[in-house]
Amino acid sequence: MDGFRVMPMEEASSLGDMFITVTGNKHVLREEHYRAMKDGAILANSGHFNVELDIPSLEKLSRGARAVRRFVQEYTLSDGRRIHVLGEGRLINMAVGEGHPAAVMDMSFANQALAAEHVVKNADKLEDRVYTLPDEIDREIARLKLATLGFSLDVLTQTQSAYLCSWAAGA
Repeated sequence: MDGFRVMPMEEASSLGDMFITVTGNKHVLREEHYRAMKDGAILANSGHFNVELDIPSLEKLSRGARAVRRFVQEYTLSDGRRIHVLGEGRLINMAVGEGHPAAVMDMSFANQALAAEHVVKNADKLEDRVYTLPDEIDREIARLKLATLGFSLDVLTQTQSAYLCSWAAGA
Protein backbone atom coordinates (compact mmCIF):
# COMPACT_ATOMS: atom_id res chain seq x y z
CA MET A 1 0.00 0.00 0.00
CA ASP A 2 3.03 2.26 -0.63
CA GLY A 3 3.41 3.22 3.02
CA PHE A 4 -0.25 4.09 3.62
CA ARG A 5 -2.08 2.64 6.59
CA VAL A 6 -4.85 0.22 5.67
CA MET A 7 -7.95 0.27 7.86
CA PRO A 8 -11.74 -0.07 7.79
CA MET A 9 -13.69 2.94 6.49
CA GLU A 10 -15.19 3.34 9.96
CA GLU A 11 -11.71 4.40 11.12
CA ALA A 12 -10.44 6.02 7.91
CA SER A 13 -13.43 8.28 7.30
CA SER A 14 -12.49 10.67 10.10
CA LEU A 15 -8.80 10.73 9.17
CA GLY A 16 -8.64 11.07 5.42
CA ASP A 17 -8.73 14.16 3.26
CA MET A 18 -9.44 12.39 -0.03
CA PHE A 19 -11.24 9.13 -0.69
CA ILE A 20 -11.12 7.34 -4.05
CA THR A 21 -13.15 4.16 -4.30
CA VAL A 22 -11.96 1.39 -6.61
CA THR A 23 -13.78 -1.66 -5.26
CA GLY A 24 -16.50 -2.36 -7.82
CA ASN A 25 -19.00 -2.60 -4.97
CA LYS A 26 -22.09 -0.64 -3.95
CA HIS A 27 -22.14 2.06 -1.25
CA VAL A 28 -18.49 1.81 -0.26
CA LEU A 29 -18.83 5.34 1.13
CA ARG A 30 -22.14 5.90 2.87
CA GLU A 31 -23.96 7.92 5.52
CA GLU A 32 -21.96 6.83 8.57
CA HIS A 33 -18.73 7.68 6.76
CA TYR A 34 -19.97 11.09 5.59
CA ARG A 35 -20.98 11.93 9.16
CA ALA A 36 -17.37 11.36 10.30
CA MET A 37 -15.51 13.06 7.44
CA LYS A 38 -13.45 16.21 7.83
CA ASP A 39 -14.56 19.54 6.44
CA GLY A 40 -13.38 19.75 2.85
CA ALA A 41 -13.09 16.00 2.23
CA ILE A 42 -12.88 15.07 -1.45
CA LEU A 43 -14.59 11.99 -2.87
CA ALA A 44 -14.06 10.28 -6.23
CA ASN A 45 -15.08 6.94 -7.71
CA SER A 46 -12.87 4.96 -10.04
CA GLY A 47 -14.43 1.58 -9.37
CA HIS A 48 -17.74 0.70 -10.90
CA PHE A 49 -20.55 2.73 -12.43
CA ASN A 50 -21.90 5.38 -10.05
CA VAL A 51 -22.85 3.15 -7.13
CA GLU A 52 -19.73 3.19 -4.96
CA LEU A 53 -20.57 6.57 -3.43
CA ASP A 54 -23.99 6.61 -1.77
CA ILE A 55 -24.94 10.04 -3.14
CA PRO A 56 -28.61 9.87 -2.03
CA SER A 57 -27.43 9.53 1.60
CA LEU A 58 -25.07 12.46 1.15
CA GLU A 59 -27.90 14.54 -0.29
CA LYS A 60 -30.11 13.59 2.67
CA LEU A 61 -27.44 14.75 5.14
CA SER A 62 -26.87 18.02 3.28
CA ARG A 63 -28.63 21.31 3.66
CA GLY A 64 -27.57 22.17 0.13
CA ALA A 65 -25.23 21.51 -2.75
CA ARG A 66 -23.56 23.71 -5.31
CA ALA A 67 -21.12 23.41 -8.16
CA VAL A 68 -17.88 25.04 -7.01
CA ARG A 69 -16.14 24.40 -10.30
CA ARG A 70 -16.52 22.16 -13.30
CA PHE A 71 -16.93 18.54 -12.15
CA VAL A 72 -16.85 19.46 -8.42
CA GLN A 73 -20.08 19.43 -6.40
CA GLU A 74 -19.86 20.77 -2.84
CA TYR A 75 -22.34 19.35 -0.34
CA THR A 76 -22.79 21.36 2.85
CA LEU A 77 -23.81 19.18 5.76
CA SER A 78 -26.20 20.43 8.44
CA ASP A 79 -23.26 21.22 10.78
CA GLY A 80 -21.53 23.32 8.09
CA ARG A 81 -18.87 20.81 7.05
CA ARG A 82 -18.37 20.52 3.31
CA ILE A 83 -17.80 17.38 1.26
CA HIS A 84 -16.69 17.65 -2.37
CA VAL A 85 -17.73 15.03 -4.91
CA LEU A 86 -15.84 14.81 -8.18
CA GLY A 87 -17.61 13.94 -11.42
CA GLU A 88 -21.01 13.42 -9.79
CA GLY A 89 -19.67 10.19 -8.26
CA ARG A 90 -19.38 8.59 -11.68
CA LEU A 91 -16.24 6.86 -12.92
CA ILE A 92 -13.77 9.69 -12.66
CA ASN A 93 -11.84 8.89 -15.84
CA MET A 94 -15.07 8.80 -17.84
CA ALA A 95 -16.92 11.70 -16.19
CA VAL A 96 -14.08 14.16 -15.86
CA GLY A 97 -11.39 12.89 -18.20
CA GLU A 98 -11.75 11.90 -21.79
CA GLY A 99 -12.66 8.32 -21.10
CA HIS A 100 -10.42 5.45 -22.04
CA PRO A 101 -7.83 6.41 -24.64
CA ALA A 102 -8.11 4.74 -28.04
CA ALA A 103 -4.74 3.08 -27.39
CA VAL A 104 -6.36 1.11 -24.56
CA MET A 105 -9.74 0.53 -26.17
CA ASP A 106 -8.28 -0.97 -29.35
CA MET A 107 -6.72 -3.77 -27.30
CA SER A 108 -9.92 -4.25 -25.30
CA PHE A 109 -12.00 -4.52 -28.47
CA ALA A 110 -9.42 -6.88 -30.00
CA ASN A 111 -9.70 -9.10 -26.91
CA GLN A 112 -13.49 -9.10 -27.17
CA ALA A 113 -13.51 -9.82 -30.92
CA LEU A 114 -10.96 -12.63 -30.74
CA ALA A 115 -12.66 -14.11 -27.67
CA ALA A 116 -15.96 -14.20 -29.58
CA GLU A 117 -14.19 -15.80 -32.55
CA HIS A 118 -12.62 -18.40 -30.23
CA VAL A 119 -16.04 -19.27 -28.77
CA VAL A 120 -17.61 -19.62 -32.21
CA LYS A 121 -14.76 -21.78 -33.54
CA ASN A 122 -14.74 -24.00 -30.44
CA ALA A 123 -18.46 -24.00 -29.57
CA ASP A 124 -18.73 -27.78 -29.94
CA LYS A 125 -15.98 -28.30 -27.32
CA LEU A 126 -17.05 -25.66 -24.78
CA GLU A 127 -19.46 -26.01 -21.89
CA ASP A 128 -21.98 -23.31 -20.97
CA ARG A 129 -19.83 -21.36 -18.48
CA VAL A 130 -17.54 -18.36 -18.23
CA TYR A 131 -14.04 -18.82 -19.66
CA THR A 132 -10.82 -16.91 -19.25
CA LEU A 133 -9.40 -15.59 -22.50
CA PRO A 134 -6.77 -18.10 -23.66
CA ASP A 135 -3.25 -16.83 -22.99
CA GLU A 136 -2.18 -17.30 -26.60
CA ILE A 137 -4.87 -14.84 -27.77
CA ASP A 138 -4.02 -12.29 -25.08
CA ARG A 139 -0.29 -12.57 -25.83
CA GLU A 140 -0.79 -12.25 -29.58
CA ILE A 141 -2.81 -9.05 -29.12
CA ALA A 142 -0.08 -7.66 -26.86
CA ARG A 143 2.63 -8.66 -29.36
CA LEU A 144 0.78 -6.99 -32.24
CA LYS A 145 0.19 -3.84 -30.21
CA LEU A 146 3.84 -3.58 -29.27
CA ALA A 147 4.84 -4.17 -32.89
CA THR A 148 2.62 -1.30 -34.07
CA LEU A 149 4.42 0.92 -31.53
CA GLY A 150 7.82 -0.23 -32.78
CA PHE A 151 8.65 -2.34 -29.73
CA SER A 152 9.62 -5.95 -29.32
CA LEU A 153 10.23 -8.13 -26.27
CA ASP A 154 12.47 -11.02 -25.39
CA VAL A 155 10.85 -14.42 -25.63
CA LEU A 156 10.88 -16.38 -22.38
CA THR A 157 12.95 -19.54 -22.30
CA GLN A 158 11.21 -22.77 -21.31
CA THR A 159 12.97 -22.56 -17.94
CA GLN A 160 11.71 -19.00 -17.38
CA SER A 161 8.14 -19.93 -18.34
CA ALA A 162 8.16 -22.95 -16.04
CA TYR A 163 9.50 -20.82 -13.17
CA LEU A 164 6.82 -18.15 -13.62
CA CYS A 165 4.07 -20.79 -13.59
CA SER A 166 5.28 -22.49 -10.43
CA TRP A 167 5.59 -21.78 -6.73
CA ALA A 168 8.10 -24.61 -6.31
CA ALA A 169 11.21 -22.41 -6.35
CA GLY A 170 12.14 -19.15 -4.73
CA ALA A 171 11.75 -17.56 -1.33
